Amino acid sequence: MLKIICKKSYDTDASEIVKKVTYGNFGDTDGYEETLYVTSDGCYFLYTNGGVDSKYPKEDIKRTSKSKAEEWLSNN
Repeated sequence: MLKIICKKSYDTDASEIVKKVTYGNFGDTDGYEETLYVTSDGCYFLYTNGGVDSKYPKEDIKRTSKSKAEEWLSNN
């Protein structure tokens, strides 16, 4: 997935996965996944996607700071 945020590209195909966390089982309407990525220039973003009843009912990308990424990693 590719998303432009503030004129910067965040691309799951061109970035490195730091960690992926899945909640629920495949096909669960309330299940979802969160994947932390880092770009080649050191920017972090969170890719989210889930079932229709989850907190992420459609796929999205949210940029995040390094400190927020470290916090996310320590909680997951």
